[in-house]
Amino acid sequence: MSEQLITRDLTCVPTSRDPGEAPDAAGSGEMDCEQPIFSALSEARDTAAPSGGGAASPAATTSDAESEVLSGECRLCAEHESELDWFCRTEQRLVCSQCAVAGSCHGHAVTPLAARVAAVRNQLVDVCEKMQLQAQRIERFSDQTLTAKEQKLQAAASRAREQVLAQVSAVREALEEEEQRLLEEVQREEERVEQCLLTQKAHWSQALASLSQTRSRLVHTLTDSPDEQLATSVQDIAERVEAAEGVGEPCDTDQLSMNPRCSDSKLLRGLWATAVLLGPKAYGSYLKFDQRTVSPLLSLSDDFCTLTFLYKKPRQSPPYDPARFDHWPNALGSLSMSSGTHSWVVDVGQSGAFKVGVCYASLERKGSGNEARLGYNTQSWVLSRYDGDYSFCHAGKKVPLQVVTTPQRIGLLLDWPSQTLLFYELDSSTVLYSVTQHFSAPLLPACAVTDRSITILH
Repeated sequence: MSEQLITRDLTCVPTSRDPGEAPDAAGSGEMDCEQPIFSALSEARDTAAPSGGGAASPAATTSDAESEVLSGECRLCAEHESELDWFCRTEQRLVCSQCAVAGSCHGHAVTPLAARVAAVRNQLVDVCEKMQLQAQRIERFSDQTLTAKEQKLQAAASRAREQVLAQVSAVREALEEEEQRLLEEVQREEERVEQCLLTQKAHWSQALASLSQTRSRLVHTLTDSPDEQLATSVQDIAERVEAAEGVGEPCDTDQLSMNPRCSDSKLLRGLWATAVLLGPKAYGSYLKFDQRTVSPLLSLSDDFCTLTFLYKKPRQSPPYDPARFDHWPNALGSLSMSSGTHSWVVDVGQSGAFKVGVCYASLERKGSGNEARLGYNTQSWVLSRYDGDYSFCHAGKKVPLQVVTTPQRIGLLLDWPSQTLLFYELDSSTVLYSVTQHFSAPLLPACAVTDRSITILH
């Protein structure tokens, strides 16, 4: 601090001086007392450069001058042997009156030593007062603001914990109730089918016994009856044959099978999809596009995860590959799925026209027919967006979808054991569509895009 105090023009109300004393050579009898103390102290060294004719004061001289100013000790001028009762602001040192008037500091900005000392003391008083006020503000901030913040933090954390527990409790209660409802529904469906089977078994057992009895009698009539009796038994034989034909043919019906929808639950399906696609193991499969399948109308990023539609057809087509789509802007994923549960997420926020879904590996790759067009054949299942409308497409049939908000990320979940394909909107945690289908062969992720790009997220 001591080195900073002497390197700035600090002023206060000037002390009286004798008429014979040397005037301020620079005409500045006062210093600017209103300058902020911290800026005044911090800029001190910038004003310490000596003028052209005077010799630069070394650091030791400056330090000594400052020490003399603050301590009140004065030495004699080495050149004039006069009292050092003036302060040269230009060279930042103590000088005598003769140095100030006609000596080495002639023309410099000089100040009476007493005024300089008073200004420095006043300045130090201001600094101490400001430090005291700052300390009080810090204490008040620590005692009041931080304490209040800590209390608010504890209250907010307590509310957050209560909210988490309440939400989890509500979900757990809803799940338990849904579990009980579904298990009871499955039990009722099992009992219904079991009763149908018992009824059918009893009916066909009775029919079999009747048929066997009728057949035995007819065989007996055929083998043991005399010709005269056989000739006159035509009516009796016809009645027995008609009764046997009335037994009918056994056939399987839906009543003999359990309805798979008895275990269907919108709540459970949504929570299941949310847990898989947003849970701690989300984005589990490192899926990428198979570059061999990518249409010439698309470009594939270096990480094999982004498809971009090419508005201008490339001049040179890629080398022929039987796996490549040559007309429709399609591409297939590299993961073959025939067991377990698989999920992946596609960022579609940049595209206004796309398809995402699955298909059999045997899907046609060549030509402009529907056999190679996703969603227009029996080998592909896709969610499509075109002209602002969303739909589920399979075998050329479209199911319109009501979408509240434009999906940015679409999750796909394929559960092979239940033969379920589900499309999920991550930002709103909404199941867009689900289909239960008997998949007869391994499936591949399938995509198409005709506007900008789509990306598989990991």
